[in-house]
Amino acid sequence: MRESEPSVVVDEIKKSFGEVHALRGISFQVAKGEVLGVLGPNGAGKTTTVSILSTLVRPDSGRAIVAGHDVVSDPAGVRRSIMLTGQHASLDDLLTGYENLLMFGRLLGMRKSVARTRAKELLEEFDLVGAADRRVGTYSGGMRRRIDIACGLVVRPEVVFLDEPTTGLDPRSRQAVWDLVTNFKNLGITTLLTTQYLEEADALSDRIIVIDHGTVIAEGTADELKARTGGSYCEIVPQRLKDIPQIVAALGSLLPDEYRAALTDSSDRIAVPAPDGAKTLAEALRRLDQEQIELVDIALRRPSLDDVFLSLTGHAAEVPEEVNAS
Repeated sequence: MRESEPSVVVDEIKKSFGEVHALRGISFQVAKGEVLGVLGPNGAGKTTTVSILSTLVRPDSGRAIVAGHDVVSDPAGVRRSIMLTGQHASLDDLLTGYENLLMFGRLLGMRKSVARTRAKELLEEFDLVGAADRRVGTYSGGMRRRIDIACGLVVRPEVVFLDEPTTGLDPRSRQAVWDLVTNFKNLGITTLLTTQYLEEADALSDRIIVIDHGTVIAEGTADELKARTGGSYCEIVPQRLKDIPQIVAALGSLLPDEYRAALTDSSDRIAVPAPDGAKTLAEALRRLDQEQIELVDIALRRPSLDDVFLSLTGHAAEVPEEVNAS
């Protein structure tokens, strides 16, 4: 693959399972060393996309190239170039962490001495030296995820597929995966990250695509997607809820009719569009101060990826439950 060529090319890929159309002509590209976040509700087609790109599932039509290899005509070339880790670690529970790493190294053609050295390096890197001689079946969820990723890195890949890698992990283990993605970027490794955690995509991705019903419905940087949802807004939280009608009156023309209509009896704050940014905030504060209305908070906010997701798909993202998996 030439340096200037994209690491991943997906062109009009379609895939159906019986009557279910999982992918309906999906297209996108990922540049070398780029981190692409893939967002979408459950059933949108994220995992099917990753399965096709990692040669686990064959597409019905379209073309996909990974690290210069066609997923249909050269699946072996793709598999030699990638690392795949999913929501469930694919390990041998009866082997120790060290034995799993050694096995992967040998399967990938390493001499035994080289495989041993690489296994020890990865145990150090992933903070698993203390658990090296324990069976993987006794590992916590966070440890299993780390050893799973380590096994995928026995040979340095060109492209990494992380399919919801932090689902079910505690914050400490999730941060370790975040650090790993940053390291991939520093090494020039291309990363495709599917996630249901919107803050994860925001923090890690160079670019994001949003998939819904098997098609790409939006693409861009996090800032570009947020800009599509709307500009900045001023959020006002009163000291007393009974003051909300007085705040609405004081804001006057700053608060458009559609924002007034969105307020309900249970509203505990007011959002005001802020096309002039800090100037709008200062004017709102001046008007409220004139009326001597006490506030808990007033701040300038930008749309979040949660707002983007809701705007694009029509519903909020489903956040997986936390578990203690350190």
